[in-house]
Amino acid sequence: MLVRCPDRPDWGLGQVQSNVGGRVTVNFENEGKLVLDARHVPLELVFLD
Repeated sequence: MLVRCPDRPDWGLGQVQSNVGGRVTVNFENEGKLVLDARHVPLELVFLD
């Protein structure tokens, strides 16, 4: 699943690696791998054409 963080557009496109108990591991193209709390960090799904 591909996502973006609207609060941090500089992170770029991210690929979700896992989601365990609301802790989402995302590998962003410009920021690397981050573990985010989905309750506090908004993520938007990205649909490619």
